[in-house]
Amino acid sequence: MIIELFGPAGSGKTTFANALAKHLRDHGYVANVTLCYLPRSRGEGRDRFGIFTVISRISSAIFMTVLVFLSSFGRNNGITSANQLIRTLPPKSPIWRIRIWQYIVRLSRCWTQAQGSTNIIIFDQGFVQAIGSLAMFNGAADDRLIARALESTPRADLVVWMAVPRDVVEARLQARLNREPAAERLFEVDVAGNMQAFDVFDKIGNVLQSAQRSKVSVQAVDEQSIAHELSRVEGEILTRLSRTGVPVTNHTRGGLANNKANTEDHSEKQPLVRHATDEDTQTQALGGTAGRASVAMLHRRHDVGGRLLHASILALLVYIGGAGLTSTAQLGIARLVGATSYGTYSYALAWATVLATLSTLGFNVSLLRFVPEYKAAGRWDLARGVVTFALSWSLSAAMLAGLTGAGLVAFSGKLNHELQTAMLLAMAAVPLMTAYALGATVIRAFGGVVSALLPERVARDGLLLLLMGGAALSGWMTPNASFAMMAVVTSSAVTVILVLATAIKLRPADLKRARASYSGRLWRSAIPPTMLITGLDALIGRTGVMLLGWTGRVHEAGIFALSLNVALLVGLSSVAVSTMFSPTAADLHARGDHEGLQQLFSRAAVLSFSGALALALVLLLVTEPLLSWFGKDFAMGAPIARILIMGYLCNAVCGPQLNLLTMTKHEWAAATTMVAGSVVAVVACAAGIAMDGATGAAIGFTLALVVWNLAMATYIRKRLNILPGLVFAASTFRSGQLRARWG
Repeated sequence: MIIELFGPAGSGKTTFANALAKHLRDHGYVANVTLCYLPRSRGEGRDRFGIFTVISRISSAIFMTVLVFLSSFGRNNGITSANQLIRTLPPKSPIWRIRIWQYIVRLSRCWTQAQGSTNIIIFDQGFVQAIGSLAMFNGAADDRLIARALESTPRADLVVWMAVPRDVVEARLQARLNREPAAERLFEVDVAGNMQAFDVFDKIGNVLQSAQRSKVSVQAVDEQSIAHELSRVEGEILTRLSRTGVPVTNHTRGGLANNKANTEDHSEKQPLVRHATDEDTQTQALGGTAGRASVAMLHRRHDVGGRLLHASILALLVYIGGAGLTSTAQLGIARLVGATSYGTYSYALAWATVLATLSTLGFNVSLLRFVPEYKAAGRWDLARGVVTFALSWSLSAAMLAGLTGAGLVAFSGKLNHELQTAMLLAMAAVPLMTAYALGATVIRAFGGVVSALLPERVARDGLLLLLMGGAALSGWMTPNASFAMMAVVTSSAVTVILVLATAIKLRPADLKRARASYSGRLWRSAIPPTMLITGLDALIGRTGVMLLGWTGRVHEAGIFALSLNVALLVGLSSVAVSTMFSPTAADLHARGDHEGLQQLFSRAAVLSFSGALALALVLLLVTEPLLSWFGKDFAMGAPIARILIMGYLCNAVCGPQLNLLTMTKHEWAAATTMVAGSVVAVVACAAGIAMDGATGAAIGFTLALVVWNLAMATYIRKRLNILPGLVFAASTFRSGQLRARWG
């Protein structure tokens, strides 16, 4: 059953919709409020004038509209409805025409989902409200045009008219306007304009009555009137449900009705009755809540261990395949452009990567903690809210970073033409790289491990390889650093589309139905530490390249960058293990399972080190002939690559320590160790460059990795009481428990 509310701004539609949903749930029904717009927070803190909030609103609207487009391939009903309504009642202002059009497109998507639900779905602003907005901004709408527009839209089972007195609405609107930041007032209608909507909604009410549409008018002014109107609307709902043959006599008696409602609200696609299994029988034999919890925890740990192993193997295979494509692409770029141009390309790409990572605002890490945590608590509303919040804020930051960087590069007179062009293209890639990084994180949070890796590791680098190979074979473009960065921008754009489509496909059903709730203060508080963590992590890995390029050693920067790409193959096992480790660790921490977390960390460390050791042994043997394939200039990088390989092997020995800290709400500790590690990396690399160029940078970088990991291991042992992974694995092996813990 679908219920929609309509009325002037300030009539209390959202407040009454939420109160009605709660009232119905209290009486045993499954009722949810659907919002097809993003509720915004007023300017707070440093954003007192609301400038960043306005940018976030625009970015969110664009992003959500793109999501609807991607999820509506082959189904253009929403776009058709929006176009038809806009043609029937075209607003005079082009800005409002665009705003209402994109709202109707998203509304159509929400409405289609609601029609497939067996629950009571309440729209605080539906198609009737959209028609009212169109008529208000049209200025010349009569009953005939309004009736034609209403006939072309889907009908709700019940329409609620918020007939609140004019003086009450005017007072509410004036108070709301006074709270609006200065920047947001530019996008809103003033009080006088909103008051003109009363005549429009009176016309709509008369048209609905003439068409004999199911309509009820309410006057919700204070708590007493709201309570009275809620009971009256409930009566109207009961009348309409009885006409459809739905039983209503037991809905208010609690017990089974409430249990059924809660079960259906949790998941419409899951069976209402769970049949007894052997696990249930064993649990009952133990007796009591403690026994059931113990058995459930043992089964959960067994399942977590198996999933970590299988997911890590699958992820490692994908990473190896992607690394093969990446290495082949880098081979093509290096051979085609030479060491100097490759150094220019690597320098520009390093800046783009660091800025894109910073622009994620740390949500590429914190989402892996928040989403599983809310999922474990059954708070799908907060899960949806944090995903929307993260995407809108991060994409806004990425666009700002890209534009700022492009401005600095454009007005800099010290860069040669090739470097300037490559840097401008790198700045254009920043929002795209941020988008697919966050999209992949959302997919991982939804449980898609391999699905999160395929677009970035295979599709992106595969397309990059095709573009470079095509240019070389056809001869239509001279391969240089600028063309390589152009290929990066193109492949990144395609990757964004693939990632968003995958995220929509894997989105849980409960998340689709949930109404987004926001906890902005909590999520904003996580930005500084996680932003430091992710940004400094990207900076540490590219310190050598950036310092060599900054000091004018572009040729050596190219050699160091290629050697680093070879050494990064050793780190693939650690990255592969972390794809499954992070959301699983967040889930165990949220459940308070310390022993399970220790076992998970031990397994992750063993898997990480085993894979890294196998890859390191192979690479140490083939490093020199491998680099020789790239050209004579790169062959001298073999000692550099061997040093970096040993550094990443030491990193794998310690396991996913950074992920463990961030997933257990120790972001500031992780950020502190990252600051220390980055300082050591910059100082050690700078000193190494002064003494022995690129080789010295490799030694300094490896030293920084060792110091950083030792600092994290010390903190984890003291504060989390978790032993280093390999130490715990060795102790369980000696005590004969290794087989049991891994079984």
